[in-house]
Amino acid sequence: MSRRSRSRPVLPFRRRRKGPRWGNALLVAAPLAAFALVFAWDGPPAGLAAALESSAAGSAAGDAESAQFAVCSGRDRVTCVVDGDTIWYRGDKIRIADINTPEVSQPDCAREAALGDKATQRMRALLNAGPFSLEPVDRDRDRYGRLLRTVTRDGASLGAVLVDEGLAEEWGGRRPGWC
Repeated sequence: MSRRSRSRPVLPFRRRRKGPRWGNALLVAAPLAAFALVFAWDGPPAGLAAALESSAAGSAAGDAESAQFAVCSGRDRVTCVVDGDTIWYRGDKIRIADINTPEVSQPDCAREAALGDKATQRMRALLNAGPFSLEPVDRDRDRYGRLLRTVTRDGASLGAVLVDEGLAEEWGGRRPGWC
C-alpha cells in the first residue's frame, strides 16, 4: 500500500483555521474596555440618577410589598382592610401587632364606632400610599390564627402613625375601652 492510501480522512470538526484567532483577543479586550469605560464615565443623566437613588432607597429599606387595599366587605377577602389593626393581604389575615384600634364590627358606643371607622380609613390610606414591609414579631400567629406582623414603611411603623393621630393605642396585651 502506498502512503497516500493510508492517510486519515480530514473531518470537518477537526479542521484548523488559518490566520489570527480573534475570539481569544475579544475575551481579553472586552472586559478591559468595560473596565476603562466605568472609570471614564461620569454617571447616568441627572434624572436617571435620581430615579435610581430613590429606587435604591426603597429597596434598602426593604419595602417590597405593595397593593391597592379596599375596605373589606362580604366573604371573599383577599387584599382589604377589616379595621385599623386587621387586614387581609394576598389571602392571609394579618393582625397588626403593635397597635390596638377601636372595633368596627361590634363597637360599645357611637364614639368607638366613629373612631374605628376613621382608623380603618386611615390604615387603608397609609397602605395605599406606597410600598411597605410586613415585619415578623416574637410569635407568628395570635390565638385566632391571624398572622402577627408590624407594618412599616422606610423602617417606621404605620401603626405608630395611627397612635400619633389618636386613632390607635400601642398594643399592651389588653383591649382598653374606647367609650
